[in-house]
Amino acid sequence: MAVYFISGTDTDVGKSVATGWLARRALENGAKITTQKLVQTGCEGISEDILTHRRIMGIAPDKFDKDFTTCPCVYTYPCSPHLAALKDGKPIDFAKILRCTKKLEKHFDTVLLEGAGGLMVPLTEDFLTIDYVAAEGYPLILVVSGKLGGINHALLSLDACKRRGMEVAQVVFNEHGSTDKFISEDAKKIISARLKKLYPDALFEVMPELKL
Repeated sequence: MAVYFISGTDTDVGKSVATGWLARRALENGAKITTQKLVQTGCEGISEDILTHRRIMGIAPDKFDKDFTTCPCVYTYPCSPHLAALKDGKPIDFAKILRCTKKLEKHFDTVLLEGAGGLMVPLTEDFLTIDYVAAEGYPLILVVSGKLGGINHALLSLDACKRRGMEVAQVVFNEHGSTDKFISEDAKKIISARLKKLYPDALFEVMPELKL
């Protein structure tokens, strides 16, 4: 049984699509896999990112989605988790999230746990997403962008993981939405080279364009 944490280098970098794509591919290869969302903001009811995963995976929401096991902490305001929790007057229950992850591990071989925003997004005022991932020892799958600025964000994220002794299992390069192919191709080259230097065993994959 394995849990992989999926984070991005920024908001709207394509984490949810990448999570759904990785899960769908694993399903097609016969794996028993599900996804989880650490914290969802700007939403009510079932996590909208979980629903995106299911749509890409080609399956309906299951009982673990409907009873909020796959995302027990949902907040109404579209902002950083620490601020959304403060606004709703409902602190993030980390123990509950962990219990839900362990529950999913009992029913699936692999859990893809998607974060909110980038690795430095605060979950409380003094506890960041990267702190949670490091504390739980989850291997990281990092979603990066080919847009202008993507190199900086990706390399900062990789270096932050290396300094904390974290495992990076894979980088998913999302070139969709990049308007300049010249910039995107260079970003792909620089990021993959840095990944190989810091994490020689990690995978580097380019995400195909998906019809959503």
